[in-house]
Parts: sequence; C-alpha cells; structure tokens
Amino acid sequence: MSRILIVFTGGTISMKLDPVTGGAVPALSGREIIAFDPGLSEVAELDVIDHARLPGPHWTPARMFGLSELLHRELEREDIAGAVVTHGTDTLEETAYFSDLRHSSSKPVVFTGAMRNASELGYDGPANLRAAVRVAADPGSASQGVLIVLNQMIHAASAATKSDTQAVETFHSPVFGPLGMVDNDGVRYFRALPSRLVLQGGRFEEHVDLLQMYAGADSRFIDFSRQSGARGIVIEGTGRGNVPPAAIPGIQRFLDAGLPVVIASRCAQGRVLDTYAYEGAGRDLRKRGALFAGTLTGAKARIRLMIALGCAAGPGELRELFEAGSY
Repeated sequence: MSRILIVFTGGTISMKLDPVTGGAVPALSGREIIAFDPGLSEVAELDVIDHARLPGPHWTPARMFGLSELLHRELEREDIAGAVVTHGTDTLEETAYFSDLRHSSSKPVVFTGAMRNASELGYDGPANLRAAVRVAADPGSASQGVLIVLNQMIHAASAATKSDTQAVETFHSPVFGPLGMVDNDGVRYFRALPSRLVLQGGRFEEHVDLLQMYAGADSRFIDFSRQSGARGIVIEGTGRGNVPPAAIPGIQRFLDAGLPVVIASRCAQGRVLDTYAYEGAGRDLRKRGALFAGTLTGAKARIRLMIALGCAAGPGELRELFEAGSY
C-alpha cells in the first residue's frame, strides 16, 4: 500500500459554522477531517502535516513558496509515494500552479478542497479528499506534475480554474478539458499533458501586478503600478489580447523602464495571439516587447512571471523562460 502525505492548509474543507459570527470559519484539524471517512486508511497509508488553517484569500505568494519548499523536502523521502494538499478553493488554482512550476519530482502532488463546509448538508470535503488520495496513490499519476481533484475530476494545475462561486463542480479546464476522472473502479486518465514547464530557482519576485482592460481603460493604473514599485505587470486584455489606445502610453513607459509586460486575455477560453495589427492590438503590443501568456489566465500568468523573474538573468532569458512550453 502506498504512503501518501496529506498537507492540510485550511479552506472550506476545514470550516464549520461559527454560532458567534454566523458564518463559516476554519475549525477542523487534519485528523478531524480524516475522521469523516474512516475507510480512508484503507486507500493508502497516511502521513499528516497540519501546515496551516487559512481561508483561500489569506494566501500570499510567500506562503505559496513556503508550501512548495515543504513539498520538495517531503517528497525526497523514499517512503512517500505522493502528496495531497487541502486548500481554500478561492486561490487553490494559484497555489497549485505555483507548486507545479517548481515541481521537478515524478511523484504526484494533488490539490483538493471543498465547496461546502462541515456544517452543511452535502459536505463534499471527505469525498474530495478520498478521490485526491486515490489519484496521488495511482501509478498513472506519476510525472503528471501537480494536479487538482474535486468532484471526481482530475485537472492539470496549469489548466484548471474555479468557474462558479458555490457549485461543487466549480473546477473546470475550459480550454483543454480534464485529464481524467476518479470512478468507482479506479482512476481513469483520458489524456496526458503534452509538456510541462519547470522553473528551477531559489527565489521569486513578489511585486507583480495584475490589471484587467475594459472599454475606456487608460494608463492611470498601469502608471501607478510602475510608480509604486512593481517589477512586472500582467494585463488581461480583451479578446485575443488587445487594449484600448489610451492604455498604450502606460504600457510603453513600463517597457521603457526595462520592466516586463505580459498580455493575457480576460476571456474564459482561448489563446492570446498577435492576430490584429491596429493600435493597442496584439501585434502592436508584441512589437513593443510585450510577452504573451498563451492560454494562461491572468492570475496564472502573474504566478509564472513571478517565478520566471526569480530565475532569469535578463530580458532575453525571461522571454524564453516565460513563453517556453506555452500553449
């Protein structure tokens, strides 16, 4: 039987209704969550670390870095076959992708959580945890990087995003679909990732901002980002990655300062591409020196830029590291 490490970090899966405040708050330890499913120990031998008890919005890039370092150390143990991380769903995709970019082991890491807390009918935490442990213990999960498993579906950390504020089937991979599913008779993979980007480095750049474009957007917030010390910026453009003309001066000032500008799209699906050539369009931005995020969401592009800035020796290497393996 495989030995799986479970790292509990909080989130709705750890929450119960607080009668004083009238809302759900973190309350359960890892062992208390496991106790909801007495048969979980029959799936794998379990090692448990109560790393944190945080709601999703309380996560920071520094905490993500610390978690990825913990996973790296623990997965070097010969007796550990893989790891499961419980996490608040609000920022789960960001922490999972942060870990994925720094994950070089063939052993799988599986992130999971819950959409209903332990005081609600239909508490989905135990079922999600069991599915995640099964995926982490399955030989087919080797070399797949960091995965996200909720509602019995298996997603790549690079592709999954939270799509609904309250539905249990909130996580989807809009562009490429899930990698597989957890069924009664086992873990079933439909496909494997064509490639994975791993960025090795002992540091990251935390001061990277994310802005979204909209009709009538201008350069004010872009300039504020640069003036307040950002070392890079990700802009969620419209459509294929386009911005209003009034935003161009701020983007150019960012680039002239030697700071990277990454273009993502605010659309739920599709790639950023330099299809259009008018002022503010993708081709114009590319010629000015902006980087393209491919199919990454703005939030994930920000994570990749943070880590790439910690690894790159200069602008040329940054472009290569950032856009390598993009699809």
